[in-house]
Amino acid sequence: MDNLYTRVRSIDAFRAVTMFLMIFVNDLEGMPNVPKWLMHAGDDVDGLGLADVIFPAFLFIVGLSIPFAFQNRVNSGGKVPWRIITRSLALILIGFFHANMETYDEVYTLLPKPVWQSLLTISFFLLFLDYRHVTMLKRYALQGLGVVLLVGMSVMYRSNDPAHATWLHFSWWGILGLIGWSYMFCALIYYFSKGVLWIQAAAWIFFLLINLDFHFGWLTFIMKYNSHIWLAGNGAMQAFTMAGIVTSAMYMRLMKSGELKLLWPGIILLAIILGNMGFIVRYVSGGISKAHDTPSWVFICTAISLVVYMFFLYVVDIKQKYHWFNAIRPAGTNTFTCYIIPFIFYPMYEMADAGYPAVLSEGMGGLIKCLVFSLAMIWLAGLLEKVNIRLKI
Repeated sequence: MDNLYTRVRSIDAFRAVTMFLMIFVNDLEGMPNVPKWLMHAGDDVDGLGLADVIFPAFLFIVGLSIPFAFQNRVNSGGKVPWRIITRSLALILIGFFHANMETYDEVYTLLPKPVWQSLLTISFFLLFLDYRHVTMLKRYALQGLGVVLLVGMSVMYRSNDPAHATWLHFSWWGILGLIGWSYMFCALIYYFSKGVLWIQAAAWIFFLLINLDFHFGWLTFIMKYNSHIWLAGNGAMQAFTMAGIVTSAMYMRLMKSGELKLLWPGIILLAIILGNMGFIVRYVSGGISKAHDTPSWVFICTAISLVVYMFFLYVVDIKQKYHWFNAIRPAGTNTFTCYIIPFIFYPMYEMADAGYPAVLSEGMGGLIKCLVFSLAMIWLAGLLEKVNIRLKI
């Protein structure tokens, strides 16, 4: 059984494709004359685009990874709760700063936004590099420099948001912050419940009910504290993550008993039920909306993630067809670095003031540019990994 808990290739493949698509849709945002189904549906639109499915899939994958990662850490004698807290806080910290990037005021700040953003991202690299291949002295020196740089960028920051003070402020957690909160609570539930399957299922149902409650108005008395309470939202993000945990817990349990074939009808039936529930509640809970974290969006995207993962499980783990994703493998094994690298590229591109040719700024040319850009970011992450430069939290 030890081999089961090293790396699960289907999860790596699913994560790689999802991260590739995340970079792609982020780069595609706002581009004219491209198919609307690739983009986010509008804030007040009852609908679903490809971009609306990517983040739920990533949270689902976070959950998929937790049981296997914990087993590896327990086997190696690691301190699991400490690891959960430090990883979560790192994600929340970066997410907080990323959210503040949106209201950076160039008029009243010493540095242009691209310069500030680049230096901030460099500070994250210095703080969270994998320092296994360097001496302790060099590690502390570089991390110390990262702290100084981060503090400097914090002191320098000014906001253009009239609703808040001029300094760093909370508006939302940012993508990484939402991942951090979801990971923290779902991972702690898994750890302290010792991975018992029915407890994971109960926690998943609990978060689904919380999400339903918020949209049906049963918990309106705490809505004004919505952004600050421990759920860090309305339960939607945790529901996606717990769905992944439940799936992996079922996988591991059936693998141990030699009954893995039962996973297929179970997961497909569950996906059908969730998909139908999504369309049932669509008409009474605000439609399908990522912008509003509606229950319909949660149910349908969870169903999609379940079906897609079963596809990867069959192709990669069962049929052993995994060489096809070698081109984007770093996105599955060096995911955090892949996500952060564009935050260095974009400000550098903005400072260069180069501009893309018109043919690459819209339509089919724009789609090709976004695809090439996504592959380039992943390739760069793989290249950096070969010289022992990778982020680790």
